[in-house]
Amino acid sequence: MKWFFKILVLSLMLQSFQCTDTNDSSDTITAAQLETKKQEIQNYINSFSCSDSVGCGYIAFGSKPCGGPWSYLVFSNSIDLAKLQKMVKNYNEMNKLYNSQAGIFSDCMIVMPPKEVKCINGVCTAIN
Repeated sequence: MKWFFKILVLSLMLQSFQCTDTNDSSDTITAAQLETKKQEIQNYINSFSCSDSVGCGYIAFGSKPCGGPWSYLVFSNSIDLAKLQKMVKNYNEMNKLYNSQAGIFSDCMIVMPPKEVKCINGVCTAIN
């Protein structure tokens, strides 16, 4: 009976130390989901035109595994900046999670922001 009790206690202890998979399959980010979000953001940006009086801006976009953005998006200052920032923040968080889940790696080079952004023919353009 003592052996039975010891085995029971030992098995309960071992179960409490089991590794559990904390990644719920519903939390898994796919490349297709990222592409869809990216296209939504790009479509939103493209729905605004610029002019010399309105001007343009840029925002860091994506999340490299080594840190920093993959690129910068340029946009018209007539955009709802708070909405764009929220959309980009959500995308960047998804991208960071995707990198971790998929084992993505990068060159770790720093992507510099545009030196200047200008409105050219109604379209915000990065000048490097």
